Amino acid sequence: MLVDKRIYLASQSSRRRELLKQIGVAYDVLPLRAVVGRMDVIETPNAGEAASDFVQRMATAKAACGWHAVDTRRLLRFPVLGADTVVELDGAILGKPAMRAEASAMLARLSGREHQVHTAVAVQHEDRLEMRLSSSRVKFADLDAATITRYLETGEYLGKAGAYAIQGRAGAFAEHIDGSYSGIMGLPLYETAVLLRAFGLAV
Repeated sequence: MLVDKRIYLASQSSRRRELLKQIGVAYDVLPLRAVVGRMDVIETPNAGEAASDFVQRMATAKAACGWHAVDTRRLLRFPVLGADTVVELDGAILGKPAMRAEASAMLARLSGREHQVHTAVAVQHEDRLEMRLSSSRVKFADLDAATITRYLETGEYLGKAGAYAIQGRAGAFAEHIDGSYSGIMGLPLYETAVLLRAFGLAV
């Protein structure tokens, strides 16, 4: 059991910070971009890699990279949590759009369709690394061009897998959700709690 019930979050996502607070987890943010060797985590799918496999690989890589930072910087040795989220449509991975036009194209593809959202969460402490995967289905209503344009004007799509945030205005697009709402946001709370309890944190 850990004496100090605290973790490092290897993510700068405000959503993940809010979700950890929701279940009472104390954490310090460990920004991976400042870690030497961060480029070892290349966020690009391998040829033919399934969306669910890709997101699990990214989450475990981020947790491992964060632990490397703890080790090399000689920080207090709290567990490191890493997570990654992708949207999958027809077997294709929809990541974070680089520009507004790409976001518009993504939303047009999601319009009136069911897609999957995969979020993997991983925790590393010393040589132990464990991971859990949450996969959910989301059915979007038909989105006309004007609706997509109004949404893009909010800027909410920036930095979001699939170009939308379910906890924001895009919540009005979802006709049906089958799975974990928090997982779609970016951190599945059930799977996260199971992992943290396995590492000795009372959640």
